[in-house]
Amino acid sequence: MSRKLLACLLSIVFVFNLTACHTTKLKRFDASFLELFDTVTTITGYASDKEEFTKYAQMIYDNLKVYHQLYDIYNDYDGINNIKTINENAGIKPVKVDKKIIDMLTFAKEGYELTGGQMNVAFGAVLSVWHDYRTSGVNDPANAKLPPMDVLKERAKHTDINKVIINEKDSTVYLEDPEMSLDVGAVAKGYATEQVAKYAYEQGFKSGSISVGGNVRTLDSKADTKEPWSIGIQNPDLESKDKYLYILNLKNMSLVTSGVYERYYTVNGKQYHHIIDPDTLMPAEGYLSVSIVTKDSGMADCLAKIINMPFKEGLQLIESIPDTEALWVFQNGEVKYSSHFESYIKTSYIKQ
Repeated sequence: MSRKLLACLLSIVFVFNLTACHTTKLKRFDASFLELFDTVTTITGYASDKEEFTKYAQMIYDNLKVYHQLYDIYNDYDGINNIKTINENAGIKPVKVDKKIIDMLTFAKEGYELTGGQMNVAFGAVLSVWHDYRTSGVNDPANAKLPPMDVLKERAKHTDINKVIINEKDSTVYLEDPEMSLDVGAVAKGYATEQVAKYAYEQGFKSGSISVGGNVRTLDSKADTKEPWSIGIQNPDLESKDKYLYILNLKNMSLVTSGVYERYYTVNGKQYHHIIDPDTLMPAEGYLSVSIVTKDSGMADCLAKIINMPFKEGLQLIESIPDTEALWVFQNGEVKYSSHFESYIKTSYIKQ
C-alpha cells in the first residue's frame, strides 16, 4: 500500500482538548486499512496534527506488513523466508529466518506449555484439512462434507511441537517431521500487534488504540480526557439489537475475543466453526466466545485457546495469571467471568 493510498484511507476526527490544561493541543484521529493478516486494522490516537498522526499510522502499517509477510503460511515474498518457507522444507533442511520468526515461535512454545497444549502452532497438519473442507463447503454448500476422522487422526500424528527445532544462534527453524506444518494463526496476529504497539509507543505514539481484526491493544489513556479507552466485547448473537455485551475501560491493556460465530460452514444443517479442539480434532462446542483481558496482546491470543477447555479448568488457569481476566459466553447465552473482570466494565448490555 502506498503512502498516498494510506493517507486517503485516513478518517480524520478532530477532538480538541477541552480540559483545564490548555498547553496540550492534541487532536484525535482515526485510520484504517485492509489486507494485513487478512483483516481490518484500525488505529485511533492523538497527535498534534494530521501530518504527525499520518506518520504514526504509516509506521504502524509498515511494521505490521513485515510481520504479516513473515508469518504468512500461504504466500511467497521476494527475498523473504517466512512460515510457508519453513513448511516447504519440513524434513529437508533448517531454514534461516528473521529474528521476528524465532522470537514468535519461542513465545508460541511458551504458550503451548501454559495452555497445556491447547495453543499449538505445530497443529497445521490437522488445521489444513479442516481449512480445505471448510473452503470447499463454503464454495459448494450443497456438497459440504466433514473431514473423515481417520484422516484427521493420521494427520494428528504429525503435530508434535517438540519437533519444531529452533536454533537461535544460527537463526534457523527446522521441522523434523516431513509431514508436519506450522499454522501460527492462533498467536501471530496478537504477537505482531503487541510488538508493533510497543515500537509505536517508543517512537512517540503515546495515546492510542490499535485493533488488528479485533485484537485490541491500548496505549495509555485518552490524551484529552485522561480516561481509559472504551473497548467493546462483541455480542456473539449477531441478530441481537445489542452489538456489544460489555464496554470495557482499558488502559495499557489488550482485549482478544475468540468466537465461533464468524468463520464456519454448514454440513447437514449444522454449523462447524474454525476453532478446532486438539483433543477431539473437531470444532469446540462449549462456548460461543471467550474474551481475554491482559496487558500483552500475544499472551491474550494464546489464552483465548481456553475456549477448548472445560470452564473450571480455564478459570483456574486465568486466576493463576496476574492482571489477567476472562469472559465466557456459553452456547445457551449464559455469561461467566473471572474474579476481577467486573473492575474493567464501563457499560453492560447483559440482561440480568
